Amino acid sequence: MKKIFAALAIMLVATTGSIAQKFAYVDMDYILAQMPAYNEAQKQLDKVAEGWQKEVEAKMKGVDDMYKQFQAEQVLMTDAMKQQKIKEIETKEKEVKEFQKAKFGPSGELFKKRQELIKPIQDKIYNEISKYASAKGYDVIFDRSSGPTMLFAKETLNKSADILTQMGITPKPAGQ
Repeated sequence: MKKIFAALAIMLVATTGSIAQKFAYVDMDYILAQMPAYNEAQKQLDKVAEGWQKEVEAKMKGVDDMYKQFQAEQVLMTDAMKQQKIKEIETKEKEVKEFQKAKFGPSGELFKKRQELIKPIQDKIYNEISKYASAKGYDVIFDRSSGPTMLFAKETLNKSADILTQMGITPKPAGQ
């Protein structure tokens, strides 16, 4: 019986504490889309990625051409020559995959370039959100764009436009 009362008391205290909290949310995708600096950084990243992708495709075409040539000439080759040619093709293919990983992998050059260009913009937004939360007395501000964890929220709790205004950007209506 004492355990039940203790559990009820804890629930009552937890509920009372959460009622006093102030919540809001922002949509980071919306905020980022409104920022010229982010759009320019994204264009730079796309251009770099496109160049590297073309390079990967050209290298893979070279591997494919080597394989087609091998297929056409293998009837004239000895077993030793076949093994040597197969090894050359596999080595070349491995080099291309390593190049691709170095450019596009989880710790590749594109990731590092993204960190270099995008992280300062994100940090600026997070600092503005922090200032806004402190000034307006919010205990928690969620990011609506980060996943399906926010199933419903009143639009009046969306403070994305306020954050943009605070950063000196005139917000446009969502969807533009």
